[in-house]
Formats: sequence, structure tokens, C-alpha cells
Amino acid sequence: MIIFIIWAVITSMTEVVTTNGLSFGAVFGLVIGMVLCKQDGHTFAKAVFEGFTQTIGAVAIVAWFFAGMFSEVLQAGGLVEGLIWIASEVGAEGAIFTVLTFILAAIFASAVGTGYGTAVAFGTIMYPAGVAVGGDPVVLAAAILSGAAFGDKLAPISDTTIVSAATQNTDVPGVVKYRFKYVIIAAIPVVFLYMIFGGADAVEGAGGAEIIAQYADPGGLWLLIPFAVVLVVAFMGYHLIVSLTWGIVTGIAFNLVLGLAPFSDILYLNFEEGTIDGALVDGIAGYVEYAILILLIVALGHLIKLSGAMEDMLNFAKGKIGGLVWKAEVSYWALVSVMNTVITINTAAEVAAAPFVRNIGESYGIHPYRRAAFLDGPTSSLGYVFPWSGGLLLLVTTIGAQAEQYEFVTEIAPTAITPYVFYGFALLLVLLISAITGWDLKYEGPDGELSKEPHKGLLVDNE
Repeated sequence: MIIFIIWAVITSMTEVVTTNGLSFGAVFGLVIGMVLCKQDGHTFAKAVFEGFTQTIGAVAIVAWFFAGMFSEVLQAGGLVEGLIWIASEVGAEGAIFTVLTFILAAIFASAVGTGYGTAVAFGTIMYPAGVAVGGDPVVLAAAILSGAAFGDKLAPISDTTIVSAATQNTDVPGVVKYRFKYVIIAAIPVVFLYMIFGGADAVEGAGGAEIIAQYADPGGLWLLIPFAVVLVVAFMGYHLIVSLTWGIVTGIAFNLVLGLAPFSDILYLNFEEGTIDGALVDGIAGYVEYAILILLIVALGHLIKLSGAMEDMLNFAKGKIGGLVWKAEVSYWALVSVMNTVITINTAAEVAAAPFVRNIGESYGIHPYRRAAFLDGPTSSLGYVFPWSGGLLLLVTTIGAQAEQYEFVTEIAPTAITPYVFYGFALLLVLLISAITGWDLKYEGPDGELSKEPHKGLLVDNE
């Protein structure tokens, strides 16, 4: 695992990091582990394959595939164009447009579950339009990233949400309901901050309203209904796969019946090129590389457990933490934050930190919903904050492409955006305050229910 982390840090800092490149780092770590293993190669290989078969990885991968298909179905039908229609109807300018961009980006990211997709979609359309109507270019870019972070934290189909639930051995709907309050509390001051800092002079003759009108289409708003179907079915107690299936079927039906997207956009057998294309295929393909990476990281975590290193680390941590729950929560808040600081692909950082969060949290009887919130929070925040983070760099690249198309759009340095990604910092602060004060702390009851008093773990000391 150390080899993998070092490799991830080096590739991240040199800005050559890719998902497949991280997978190579994990494989390289496995090879080094085989050399260092006290047992023979057969024993080591058997342990590696045991790691690949862990339920955690399988649950996350299957959920990703279904979530990817659902996300692509919504995007194929023009959900982003529907949200842009709202902006065109409001006629917002200046700081108000920046605030509206944050809100609409948050809605879009929550519906489709992809912060990176939000950065590209809104960076392509909303950003040039916002600059034209008087949004501050740097703050407007940061508002898009804040909305992406909001959705990444809240969306039931987000990759980080799924991983946080799977690695803490709990259900996605319960995780989403529990963390809702944190997401909203962090968002309230952000709205006011973007109202204060989000305005600038409009660009004369740039035609921001025309840019928005070009893409605005209210029909895409119908696809918020399939998103609501997913939430309702999930909160009724059905498995995420069941709720996503309902969402996919409903989304396809709306696309076809309302003429939002032809069936060829959903699934297309291209006999000329010998390929199968469409939203459903793209949704699965988009997570294949992540699937390989998570299997490798889960295998690395399994080896740590078998070696006794995890037990040694936990005993060391418990010795420093003592019986104080707030120290336990601050410790894994800090660990997840550090991991996401040095590894730019936030899902990889989350999976790597997950075993420590789970084991420490279980030792103190902390409910898995709470642990998942602290695992996913820094991951969703810091993935869009630092100049080297994947989400921020993706948006900067998108803005660079728009600068070639629009004279009034100029390229932005990544370091300029970081201070204004208010939501990332706000969410991180809310979680830290909650850890220190014990606000909303919930333990796991005898039957797995949320409890205000500890029922597990003899290490707990609330004083």
C-alpha cells in the first residue's frame, strides 16, 4: 500500500496521473509485497485473489455500472439544457448569475452523480455565458466546482457515495439521509459568499443571454422525475441496484415518449464499425478503469489485514486517542484529508483510507452512516479545491477550450481558483467542528440502528 501511495503522489505532483497509471502502481505494490512476504509465492498469490473477491469491491463496481448507465441516460436527454433553461428564464446577471450557477451545478451533480461531468458541462455552457453577463471569471469557475462538490457529496449514485457506503458495510440511502444536514449547512454560507464576491462588469456585446438561449431546453427538466424515482424507491428500503434500475427504465421512457433523445442515443448497434454505442454502454465503460483500480486497492487492504499491520496501526492509534471519541473522529478526518491532498483521483484516496476509518470507527461503536460521512466529506471537498486536484484541472482545461471560441473568455491559472471554492472548505470545516464538538454523533445500536449512546466498543469515553 505504501508503494501505491508513493506512486500516486509522484504521478499526481508531476500531473501525469491517470486511472490506469494508478492501477499500475497498485500492481507494482503487489509485486514488491510478494518479494517481502515471509511465506511462499503461492500463499501470497492466494491471499491476493482472496482480496479481489472481497464483497466491498464487488458492491461498489456493480453499483457504479448501474449509476453510470443512469447518469448517461439523464445526460443524453438534455438534463443540463433543462437547467440552463432556468437560467435563461431568470435572466440573472453578475453575482446573482454566479449564485444561480452554484445552485444549478449542485442540482445537476446530485442528479447525475458526477462532479467531473458537471465541471465539463457547466464549464462549456454556463461559464462563457456567465462571464458575458458580469460574473467574476475566477469566482464563477469556483462556483461550478462548489456545485460539483455538493453533488459529489450528496448524490446517491456518486462514485464517492457508493464507495463510502460499501467500505463501511452499510446502505447508500441511509448514508444519504444522514449526511443531508451536513451538505445543506455547508451550502448556506456559500450562497452568501458567492453573492458578495461573484460579480464583475458585464462584457459589452458578448451576448451572454444568446449563449444561454442557444442551449436552453425546458424539456430536459422532465428528467428530474427519474431522479426523484431513484430517491423514492431507495428511501422505501429497496437496494440501490433496484432503485437505479427503476430510474434507468423511467429515464429511457421519458426520453423516448417525450422525444428528448432517440433510442439510438440510448443503445445503438453499429454494424458498419462493429461496435455497440449509446448511453447505456458509455455508462458502464466510464467505470471500467475505476473497477480495476478498486479491486487492486481492496486487495492491498486485504494483505495489510492478513499481515497484522492494520492491527498494529490501530493499536498505535488507539493508544494515542485513548477513550476519546472526538480524537478518533478527528484522526480519520485528518487521514482522509491528507490522502485526498496527495492523491488527485479522489475515489482512489477514499478506498485507500476506508479500512482505517472502518476499523477505528467500529472500535468506538460509531455508526457506519457517520463513518461514511467523514470518509466521503473530505473526499468530495478536496477533489475540487487544490490546484492539482482532478476536478479543478478538468475545469481549467475546459475553460481553456472555451477561450479559443470566445474572445472575452481567458484562461485561468489553477491557483487562482482555489481560494474561492467555498463549498469545499465549508464542508470540511463543518465536519471538523462536528468531530470536535460531538454534534450529531451517532453510535451503532444493538440492531444496527442510530443511537445517541454507545452500545459497542469499550474504548468510548464521552468526557
